[in-house]
Amino acid sequence: MDRPDRVAGAVVGSAVGDALGAPFEFGPAGVYTARFPDGVGTMCGGGGWDPGEATDDTQMAVLVAESLLERGGLDLPDMFGRFRRWAAGGPKDIGLQTEDVLTSGEEWDLAAALHFQVNGRAAGNGSLMRAATSAVYFAARGRTATMDAARRIAALTHGDRAAWEGTAVLHELIRVALDGGDPLSAVQDTLAGVHGDHRERWAGVLAPGWHPEAATEFNGAVWPCLGAALWALRTTDSYENALAAAVDVGGDTDTVAAVTGALAGAVYGFGAIPARWTEPLHVPLPGYGDRVLRTPGLVDLARRLDGASPRAVPTDFREP
Repeated sequence: MDRPDRVAGAVVGSAVGDALGAPFEFGPAGVYTARFPDGVGTMCGGGGWDPGEATDDTQMAVLVAESLLERGGLDLPDMFGRFRRWAAGGPKDIGLQTEDVLTSGEEWDLAAALHFQVNGRAAGNGSLMRAATSAVYFAARGRTATMDAARRIAALTHGDRAAWEGTAVLHELIRVALDGGDPLSAVQDTLAGVHGDHRERWAGVLAPGWHPEAATEFNGAVWPCLGAALWALRTTDSYENALAAAVDVGGDTDTVAAVTGALAGAVYGFGAIPARWTEPLHVPLPGYGDRVLRTPGLVDLARRLDGASPRAVPTDFREP
């Protein structure tokens, strides 16, 4: 399997997981098995989603990608502006925390921090869900640069460092997989790059023996979301089975499956994603006219991200 296949697998794999999981959001554990007892899942639609329709998870990932490509690197004010335009376009779904930040009227470098100061909680999984495209873009720059970029992008909407660190871990594990390595074997080395105040908690959630039933929060939180994605990858042997396991966890099924899909797609490659899932896949972009990306467009986007040469990560990041 060559790198372009892994690259396309990460981006399309995340989008497929998003669309596959969307109709089951907030459902109980076992929801996928109950719907598809023969194990052959389809893009069934439901819950307000058409079959194969991607949600805010992939929509924001596309906006991240297009900002990186069009601006030639990480332009945080531009990226935040694109998020705001999208939020004002009336997406079918948008996380409460993300919506509060994007509609607050505050500047790009203050909105998330101020939200966190007021609410005291900002460790949702919304920065994980959109990370596949930026992970591909920054992978060539190595561990430190890709983890730092992940933190900066996460901080646009999430003021809690827990979300930054989780997104940094996901970036690095995808980078390892794109290089042909085993992301599960890379967890310990990756944890060494996690902020010391957060390392112990992340180590527990990402440990080989962790199970989604051990979660202490709903998987809309960053810790059990990424933990469930690694668990699904660890306990299965194919892209398709990993996605089935992720959706079967229940809860925030679109995002858990999107994160799982990014990792599994990078491991198994685009060729491992069933055509019955990629053919109906489509990504509307509210706020951007009638634009809709389909699988060929996502493959092209992924390969352009991988081929781009990012400029240095900016140093004007302001922590809360």
